[in-house]
Parts: sequence; C-alpha cells; structure tokens
Amino acid sequence: MAKRKTQRPQVRKKPGPRINDKIKAPSLRVIIEGEGQFIFTRDEALARAESMGLDLVEISPDQDPPVCKIIDYGKYKYEQQKKKKEQSRHQHIIQTKEVKMRPKIGTNDYELKRKNGYKFLEQGDKLKVSLRFRGREISHPELGMKLLEQYAEDLQEVGTLDQSPKMEGRQLVMTMSPRQKKAAPKKADAGREDKKPLESDADSRNMANSSDSETSAGE
Repeated sequence: MAKRKTQRPQVRKKPGPRINDKIKAPSLRVIIEGEGQFIFTRDEALARAESMGLDLVEISPDQDPPVCKIIDYGKYKYEQQKKKKEQSRHQHIIQTKEVKMRPKIGTNDYELKRKNGYKFLEQGDKLKVSLRFRGREISHPELGMKLLEQYAEDLQEVGTLDQSPKMEGRQLVMTMSPRQKKAAPKKADAGREDKKPLESDADSRNMANSSDSETSAGE
C-alpha cells in the first residue's frame, strides 16, 4: 500500500506595506521628507513619487485618508531588517539554569558552584538549585537546608529568593531570580558655585549718580 505524502503546513509570510500601484485609496496624505505633508489624489502622489525617482509607500493604511511616504523602498526595507537584527541581537532570552550539589560538597566544589550561580544570575537568567540526598544522608535534611540557605546568602548581591528550599522526593530544591539593577545615581555638577547676579550698567550709573548727589548735598 502506497504511503501518503504528508504535506507540511504552509507558513504565511506577513505581508509588507503596499507600494506604488498596489495602493488603491483615491485620496492620500503624503509625507515628503524635507517638505512636509500634503493631501494628494492617488494619481498625483504616484506622479510625484515617480518624478523624484522614489517609491510611494503606505505606512498607515487605517487612517482617513491613508498615510503614505515617498521614500526609497529598497533602502527602507534594508534599514528595517538591519534594525530588527540589531534588536534581536541585544535581546536576552531568560532561561532557567540549574546548579546541582550534594550535602557533603567540598570547599572547592562549592566555590565553583557559587561562581556558576553568580554568573547565571548576573547575565539575567533564573537559577534552580537542587541538592540530592543519597542513602542515609536523607536522615539529616537540616544539613542540606543549611547549605542552601548559605548558598542563597552568598548570591544575594545578584539574586533574590523565589522559592525557599523545600523537599521534593529525595532532594531539596530552591529557585532564585536575578536582582534588578538599580539605576546609577546622577552625579552632581562639579564646580558649581552660587554666584550673585551681575549688576547692570544702568544700576551702576544710578548708584554713581546717587553717590554724587549725596556728596554735593554734604558740601
């Protein structure tokens, strides 16, 4: 029996803005860089764009009348793609990283786990810390609790506790979130001095005339 070919669902691409002849509205508000906004008929707008060697691009189709811009569409499209890539490059996707420990962890291993947790929280990821008990270690859960509390205290500079340590089967689990960074305080303007307002020339002349009048009266 012949196998049926499975058809993959087609992903529809998001349509771009209408340009040039694809714009159908009879009246348009047209933005021309360096000149301003104008109300044109569709034919007038197309003719103006053609005379400038540019494209008529519809940027706000829901307005009445629709808003268009006369630009180089190829350049516009390139700049939009470049901006989108730049934004995705700087966008950090929050992940949940995990650090696993044992109740009898050595000092060097603990320091390594602490550094890893610090790094994860500092770069903006959530942190899950699990401590698994083996054999008779389960009879002393308070030792694991104390260890996780110390771990959370060591990371309080970069993280806050979401879930306190709690038992899940044969392991203790706690979760932490990155601490929000505080905005740096604005520095006071250096060298600022309170200065008295300067006297105007008219005030200086009035004071001089007043002083001469007093001298004459004294004589």
